[in-house]
Amino acid sequence: MARGRIVLGIESSCDETGAGIVSDGRLLAHVVASSMDEHARFGGVVPEIAARAHLHAFNPVVKEALEQAGLRLSDVDAVAVTTGPGLSGALQVGLAGAKSLAYAAGVPLYGVHHLAGHVAADTLEHGPLPDPCMVLIVSGGHTSLLLVRDLVRDPILHLGDTIDDAAGECFDKAARVFGLPYPGGPAIDRAARGGNPCAVAFPRPLIGAKGDPYAFSFSGLKTAAARWAEQHRQRGEELPLADGAASLQEAVADVLTRKALAACREYDVRTLVVVGGVAANSRVRALAEERCANAGVALRVPPLTLCTDNGAMIAAVGDLLVRADAAPAQLDVSIDPSAPLHYAALHPVDTRSVASRTA
Repeated sequence: MARGRIVLGIESSCDETGAGIVSDGRLLAHVVASSMDEHARFGGVVPEIAARAHLHAFNPVVKEALEQAGLRLSDVDAVAVTTGPGLSGALQVGLAGAKSLAYAAGVPLYGVHHLAGHVAADTLEHGPLPDPCMVLIVSGGHTSLLLVRDLVRDPILHLGDTIDDAAGECFDKAARVFGLPYPGGPAIDRAARGGNPCAVAFPRPLIGAKGDPYAFSFSGLKTAAARWAEQHRQRGEELPLADGAASLQEAVADVLTRKALAACREYDVRTLVVVGGVAANSRVRALAEERCANAGVALRVPPLTLCTDNGAMIAAVGDLLVRADAAPAQLDVSIDPSAPLHYAALHPVDTRSVASRTA
């Protein structure tokens, strides 16, 4: 049997340095180094600290991934790297390293959209995505509802995106006013255990919105949580943290799953895929399971280790691109920190450098 082509994936869009290796849809290696602890005291990610952490972690993470897979760099057939969206300095570090690896190995380089990586992460656990499928991406910086057909061949249809704070951002900011540590999502999840999800009547933003029914907004929910905490403190009362966290979590999970299932009904899609860091939230997963079962919709959620940012998901997109015979990027490919998600491949080139060569 012929050996499948081996793709090394690099992720460095935020505070995780990830390297993953995939071949024909099989995960061979998955290594992540996080700088989360360095950012925690600031209550959020500091771009300069993140970029320096990527510089220190890049080589050890790639080396460990190759060792985990029992491979050498000369065995790699292609390199895939996140070129956007993300923090500019962090993306630059990952792209520079990926270019060096691709050049040294003499293999093609693929620029990958970070969010497409989250979608592809599910294929490493559950196999090829159904055509079509509904994808709900929920993370610290993104909340989007997408209609996906062939992930690497077809354009991705955005049904709705966040118009302000993303779901994960809401958790982070609410956790701060609740007195919980960063990152807020896991802290809220832990604090909610034993709490009453109906104790606080937090709003459900944009439910029933007619003009843009699948848009998301979590800024008002964040503000409501802050006011709730402030009112308790002004009265000199102890904050009923478990109830507040459980109620906030319930509001987020309710909005996400209600809109996602409504989209499945409207577009007659029988599979919902939930990905991104907030997909690790216990209540989001549980409510999605409950509502999908009631609606007769199959639910796919990656394992927890593949929900947060990682190189394996980028390698998964690269693997799909290689198998689809997609054209690789050139070594002068650049980053796009605010890249919209239209296609899985993301090959932005600095037009100034092109102009200087053709002048």
